[in-house]
Amino acid sequence: MHIEEWLETVPAVSVYLLVGLVIGLESLGIPLPGEIVLVSASLLAASQDHINPYILGGSAIAGAVIGDSIGYLIGRKGGQPLLNWLGRKFPKHFSAEHVATAERYFQKWGMWAVFVGRFIALLRIFAGPLAGCLRMPYWKFLIANVLGGIVWAGGTTAVIYSVGKVAEDWLKRFSWLGLVAALLFGLGSMLVMKRRAKKAQAEAVEAEQAGPGAAEQQPVPAAD
Repeated sequence: MHIEEWLETVPAVSVYLLVGLVIGLESLGIPLPGEIVLVSASLLAASQDHINPYILGGSAIAGAVIGDSIGYLIGRKGGQPLLNWLGRKFPKHFSAEHVATAERYFQKWGMWAVFVGRFIALLRIFAGPLAGCLRMPYWKFLIANVLGGIVWAGGTTAVIYSVGKVAEDWLKRFSWLGLVAALLFGLGSMLVMKRRAKKAQAEAVEAEQAGPGAAEQQPVPAAD
């Protein structure tokens, strides 16, 4: 079966459910590639008329908001012991260093850390559970959670879908090769952005840690 014919047989509801589930689990605190799944589904919607981009975006927003809210409740109930357990189970994502970095963001930015965290892979996983552990008032968390979910999930769907529609003629011309190339380009762009974000985050942490020490090591002017 030709790949385009196979894609046409994929039930739209299964795509909506998959996107909502993966993003919801990621927002809940489980390390999953929610952003990659959303980008891939948005490109698929651009090439398949039976997948509605508005429903797809709504599914992504619902998954983000509901997942974050469940993560908040789990974090509020579990507290610090939960973070310690996650650190043992997922040392790559929930190491003490990563938790400390996320806590600094929350202490500095408060509810805005939840909103901005939606656009940063590390904070997207931490936002709900950590906000609950730090006892952030739920009404503040909910406002930032809903706004962040709408802007991130809805915005990503709209932008990627629009790009996909513009390239639709090219995709049809080159059949599955074009689709694969578009997916690789989208994933590559996401990886580059994530690497830059991690680098900027690491530089910020280093600068913050080196600040006091650097001040102490400044040479003392010689007396006349």
